[in-house]
Amino acid sequence: MEQTTTIEQGGRVAQGVRVTQVARDARGINRFLQVPYAVYAGDPNWVAPLLMDLKKVFTDANPLFEHAAMQLWVAQQHGRDVGRIAAIEDRTHNELHHERAVYFGFYECIEDPAVAAGLFEAAFAWARDRGLNRVIGPANPTTNDECGLLVKGFDSPPVFMMPYNPPYYATQFEAAGLARAKDLLAFHIDIAHSPHDRLNRLAAICRKRNPELVFRPVRKKTLGADLAQIKEVYNEAWEENWGFVPMTDHEIDFMAERLKPLLVEGLVWLVEKAGQPVAFMLAAPDFNEALQPLRGRLMSPALPRFLAYALGWKSTRLCRVMTLGAIKGYRGRGLESVMLSEGFKVGFKLGFEAAEASWVLEDNTAMCRVIETMGGRVYKVYRLYDRML
Repeated sequence: MEQTTTIEQGGRVAQGVRVTQVARDARGINRFLQVPYAVYAGDPNWVAPLLMDLKKVFTDANPLFEHAAMQLWVAQQHGRDVGRIAAIEDRTHNELHHERAVYFGFYECIEDPAVAAGLFEAAFAWARDRGLNRVIGPANPTTNDECGLLVKGFDSPPVFMMPYNPPYYATQFEAAGLARAKDLLAFHIDIAHSPHDRLNRLAAICRKRNPELVFRPVRKKTLGADLAQIKEVYNEAWEENWGFVPMTDHEIDFMAERLKPLLVEGLVWLVEKAGQPVAFMLAAPDFNEALQPLRGRLMSPALPRFLAYALGWKSTRLCRVMTLGAIKGYRGRGLESVMLSEGFKVGFKLGFEAAEASWVLEDNTAMCRVIETMGGRVYKVYRLYDRML
């Protein structure tokens, strides 16, 4: 059942603006997912997500809903959908961090303060009604997914599974009382001019000093068996990160099912000691290069071009290092250099020109130094905001 909220500004009705609560059913999800097309019309850097994949995130097939609730809203102005927002209450986050927080995400809005104010007020009111008192975001729908607001680096498209937005969103967030909580960094690495010799030397030293460690690539045929180890490393290696929430077995399986068709062997690595996982790297081609012409729809005249990338007949110019880390006791020993060195060798063969390492917390100085050693430079910044209600 749809619920409508009338928006007021300065004690009077803001004419033509209406915020409607929509259900997470086929009709509501389809409407929600169409909003960005009005916001980004004519923006050459926007990459529409593949709708058939993104829809899965909002259905009960997503195991997030085993421990979370989500509500969607769409803003309408003069009979046209011009904005959207989602509010997410993650019970696991709140139990782990001992707080009553709500995430907001999937935010899109035209450049109109009345529309933005209406969207935020609808989400804030929902949170208050549920006894929640802290707002964090944007997270789409959690910090294990796409998150952060782009605040630097608007001159190029986002890479695979990274967000994108117009510059004016920051003004809309601040007008809603949201303030900077944490910055997330994206590093650009020019593969051709990065110091490979140094990286390879560091990798050789690491292997010599740690002969008990086994470095092995994750392959499509072994992915199912490797998932338990990947989950173990991921949840332990990142447990101290700001705002981290561990992923359940079902969530790992759900994400793996979505990513498996895109897995390129030689870009995903596990490190083991006596069969126990201690480190992990996940990198992938920048499939946004292939997705952009589709405009979110697989059945498109651009499908043959996409299939050329998906089937490995053509390589993207960029790749993204999505996840790179080690558990306690194995950090600072150079394991990252070995995985990156091996991944770069594959990248050279595939024809990658550059890589993006993202995202990295601004205060994760150890990882920032590792990436800078490879010639990485910060070229995009994403910001997480929060406020108390």
